[in-house]
Amino acid sequence: MKIISLDTVTVDFYRTNLVFLRLTTDEGLTGVAEATLEGQELAVQGAVRVLEQAVLGKDPTRISQLVYEVSRDGYWRGGPVSGTALSALEMALWDVSARALGVPVHRMLGGAIRDRVRAYANGWFSGAACPEDFAAAAVVTTAAGFRGLKWDPFEAADLYVTDRDLDRMLESVAAVREAVGGDVELFVEGHGRFDVPTAIRVARRLEPFNPVFFEEPCPPEGIDAMIEIRRHSPVAIAAGERWYGRQGFVPALERGAVDFVQPDVTHAGGLLELAFISTLAAHHYVPFAPHNPSGPLSTAATLQLGATLPNFRYLEIMAVDVPWRGDVSDEHLELTAEGDVLIPDGIGLGIDLDLDAIAEHPYVPHPMALFSDTVADIRPPDACSYFNRGGAAEPLLTGDDLLAAS
Repeated sequence: MKIISLDTVTVDFYRTNLVFLRLTTDEGLTGVAEATLEGQELAVQGAVRVLEQAVLGKDPTRISQLVYEVSRDGYWRGGPVSGTALSALEMALWDVSARALGVPVHRMLGGAIRDRVRAYANGWFSGAACPEDFAAAAVVTTAAGFRGLKWDPFEAADLYVTDRDLDRMLESVAAVREAVGGDVELFVEGHGRFDVPTAIRVARRLEPFNPVFFEEPCPPEGIDAMIEIRRHSPVAIAAGERWYGRQGFVPALERGAVDFVQPDVTHAGGLLELAFISTLAAHHYVPFAPHNPSGPLSTAATLQLGATLPNFRYLEIMAVDVPWRGDVSDEHLELTAEGDVLIPDGIGLGIDLDLDAIAEHPYVPHPMALFSDTVADIRPPDACSYFNRGGAAEPLLTGDDLLAAS
């Protein structure tokens, strides 16, 4: 079996464009993967075109050899653009190899040790503008089955925030905790916003709300800063979504910078690299909680890891999404009443794309807006659930409904 083409397609997903990679072989098998990199979609597509020239005619089942040689010969190592392109190539190689054998990818990674993973919701708060909005959205989201909620309450904060502004920002955290009670887990996102003294102050203010972790409290390249924050923080610290490959995680783990690691399968090297990172984390008794706010193929790949990795603790996933998420692929996800997502058992990554449906939502530029007041505008007002219960789509209130309910 030989690779005859490597190409990408994009689909508008409101705040970003999803980039899907397709690897086609001379035996008629196609492997798929996700190469989404928010704000850098065109750069990733260019990187994939470079990779295509390196893999044409190669055997896609020789995954380790291909990934090693492509990485070695590329000269420029790591970083978000090349890392994302290489990660997607690696995932597509696993997908096509598993399809050739007629088995799920997780069978090739050592076999399943569980059939579900605990999930926490992202995107559930889209459009919320006040604490009452967040509380109303949290109630609806937990009623749908989620037992964990994550969001960034820090608006446009950049390195520093006054006590007065922090008081206002934390009102949404207090409102959500009061609305859902103590049994629902809260995860607070920092998006790398703060300097060291501010992050420590924020972490101490978060303690009464008992979050599972405070994510990316300082810029991700600041390992020394993160170590200092963790040393003084009364809440657990998580990071890793903007680290690429094992070289990004070894120093953080060896030096005790984090309590949770969050590599993204779409950026950090693909399935085998994330499995290696999980082993590094397990050596330090650090739980594995991969970053996954993207599309159906990123989720499918992350779930394959969830089936096999003993220290896999949490799956991040969008609670609601654009109305056409269910059209662009045959994704079938089931959320249990206990807040777990069942791991699909289909062949390969267990998912196929609908190119006609994708073509109906062409590329639209979406500049990143982490340092603006629109950070909560993560999904459109008509975003809806895409999960299934017993084979049927489970209805969930849209963003407009949530705001009306408040």
